[in-house]
Amino acid sequence: MPKESQKTTFEQNMEAMSKMSPKEVEAKIKELTKACICGKCPTYAGTGEKRLLFCASGKSTIIKKEKGCICPGCPVQKNLALRWDYYCLKGSGKEQAGM
Repeated sequence: MPKESQKTTFEQNMEAMSKMSPKEVEAKIKELTKACICGKCPTYAGTGEKRLLFCASGKSTIIKKEKGCICPGCPVQKNLALRWDYYCLKGSGKEQAGM
């Protein structure tokens, strides 16, 4: 089997998570939140926003201006095979994927 087909896609990750129990999803979200780097982002800094993990939870109602995006270097992005940026302004991975 070619290596490309062995790589897990974002869509496959979402399908796997949809089959998890609520408790398993809660544990996964906790794990991802610990790895989240949103709080270090120039777009997040100084806005007063308290939420994290926009790639999973959706856009912020507080953050309004792009000031640089560090999503491509985030371990959560890699873990979930996300391929977008500015989740805080554009919406979650599912939203950006049209799911």
